[in-house]
Amino acid sequence: MTKKHILIVLKIVVSVGLIYFLFSDIDLGAERDRIMSADIGLALVALAMMYVQMALAGARWWATLRAFEKPLPLIEMTRLFYIGVFFSQALPSSVGGDPIRIYMAYKGGLPLSKSINSVMLERGVAIIGLVLLVAVLSPIIADKLTAEIQTLALSALGLLATGIVCGLVFIMFLDRVPARFQHFRLVMALAHLASDTRRLFLSPANASHVIFWGVVAHANMALCVYFLAAALDLPVTWIDCMVLTPPVLLMTTLPISIGGWGVREYAMQWAFGLVGVSAGGAVALSVCLGVMAIVMAAPAGILWLVGRKKGEVFSAAEAEAAVEEELSHSGETPK
Repeated sequence: MTKKHILIVLKIVVSVGLIYFLFSDIDLGAERDRIMSADIGLALVALAMMYVQMALAGARWWATLRAFEKPLPLIEMTRLFYIGVFFSQALPSSVGGDPIRIYMAYKGGLPLSKSINSVMLERGVAIIGLVLLVAVLSPIIADKLTAEIQTLALSALGLLATGIVCGLVFIMFLDRVPARFQHFRLVMALAHLASDTRRLFLSPANASHVIFWGVVAHANMALCVYFLAAALDLPVTWIDCMVLTPPVLLMTTLPISIGGWGVREYAMQWAFGLVGVSAGGAVALSVCLGVMAIVMAAPAGILWLVGRKKGEVFSAAEAEAAVEEELSHSGETPK
């Protein structure tokens, strides 16, 4: 069994284990009835907003890349992002959909270093948008939280913001290494990343543009959760969802489970429990969100098959290997 297969098995074990312990503490019959009696109209609105999310996330990636390289057409980058989501949501993988995005963007004509850096920095922009949205709106629901939770949330937000700033500063100086080390491929790659990070975040126009898309995308996803919660008749407001959904999504991105399953349910139960949602209701909301994400992502598999050229890779793991091979032969130097 290869390392990648072991990672997949471990992720499956984590997902199954977390879901088992969660389901053992809730009334499955009651939550099944809640789901079966959900408002279909509101659920379809939530599904539609998930598709809107693909357009917003594609725009975020396009705006990120535009700061340091001529991007592919917006509709093409949105298509590639959507296919990446398919590999993250619908298929078990040890690496997710990011290698697919990198590989397809590179095959589409982007320099390999720019493909890699754009995906990495787009992820960073998404986290920055999350922190800003929560920081601005969290005081509105402060009266629903205990003093201890308020202190914990403020500390976590402060630590995350500090970590982001320190991380960006550190990355921006990665090309300031002695000349005798600059011929190494890793050092060259880090120099590319440092240069692209400065172009993105030290330009007010570029930074404001990408952060706008980062905030809007998270706000859209939070509204998607709100409409789904309303469909399930859960007692939450749209402001609750604006503040509580981003941290849940951040936890879901941790690469320790399959498609976020199990982790998302625990995070949703804890977060929405703070505003009075029952454990069963929060889990039902999370499960519906996960199933809806798979339904939304499934058509991207057809896009992948239709658009796949002869000889191209077929899986995320193969894409990761292809990117690694291209990197080993790349002679790109920092601009």
